[in-house]
Amino acid sequence: MRKTLVAGGLLALAAAGVVTVLLDGGGTEAAAPSTPTTTATATITRQDLVDTKTVSGSLTYDGERRIATDASGTVTWVAAEGSVVRRGRPLLKVDREPVVALYGTLPLYRTLRQGVPDGPDVRQLERNLKALGYGDDLTVDDHFSYATHLAVKAWQDDNGLPETGQVDAAQAVFVPSAVRVTETKVAVGDRTGPGRQALTVSGLRRLVHVDLDTADQTLARKGAKVAVTLPGGEEVTGRIGSVGTVAKAVRTAQGESDGSTVDVDITLDKTPRTRLDQAPVEVELVSERHEDVLAVPVEALLALREGGFGVEVVENGAARLVAVETGAFGGGMVEITGAGLAEGMRVGVPES
Repeated sequence: MRKTLVAGGLLALAAAGVVTVLLDGGGTEAAAPSTPTTTATATITRQDLVDTKTVSGSLTYDGERRIATDASGTVTWVAAEGSVVRRGRPLLKVDREPVVALYGTLPLYRTLRQGVPDGPDVRQLERNLKALGYGDDLTVDDHFSYATHLAVKAWQDDNGLPETGQVDAAQAVFVPSAVRVTETKVAVGDRTGPGRQALTVSGLRRLVHVDLDTADQTLARKGAKVAVTLPGGEEVTGRIGSVGTVAKAVRTAQGESDGSTVDVDITLDKTPRTRLDQAPVEVELVSERHEDVLAVPVEALLALREGGFGVEVVENGAARLVAVETGAFGGGMVEITGAGLAEGMRVGVPES
């Protein structure tokens, strides 16, 4: 990690055009050059510095899942990509009969009808019937009663389904909540059958997904705050919601190993303006925080010919070079430690 941070700092120094000088006798201080290297100064401050690293990600939606149905026949209608499907609305139609979205976490793994053993899936169905306005006399419990049977028939009648009083996976699909159609896997006119994937859907909440290099995994801590730059320059903040625990191998186009990544999902503090799915974004992760340190602008650093860095301390119209050790880089500032340095001293910087 430290090597990575130092490398980033060196790049910043190169961009700032750091001057190379030679300390007198290799000591920690030297007389100022006869020709001053700077004509402006900056103050040594005491502050907190945060090292950051920017990684690429994509703006997407939470809870992606595949939707299959047991309906057999010809697809006569399918929800458009990007559309939102709520409880009681069709996801697609097969032979003009709808496959309806209902809310719940259990899949419709058996036909629900009178005589079926009691279970939480019955309660789930009854809760939906009630929410959709069916079954005034219906009690929401684990038992499929005659009142449930009548409520199902009324629901089927309103949706153009055969009025059988029983519900199976050819008529309905349980989803956790309202869903957004991410991708359609069938088109009008296609033949479909039991188990065939029809749609890919997701939740409505926007999030950012990052395939983070495993070498940078320590940067991602659940709950940590991050900054996200969206398409068009929009900036929002967010927090890391989850960090994967299983590494995924990355391979080149030639099939060779190219390291590995872990999944990182970030929840945003506000809904972004863009509605694009899979839009590329930049995520700024906090890698290290240094508190209450001496800091100067990066451009105040002088690269010493014998190695390392120094700053030109300006006092009473005279200048002297002081060798320094660098620490954190952040916000155009760099942490420094060196003999005799103190908050409030002035150091030379290139005149802008």
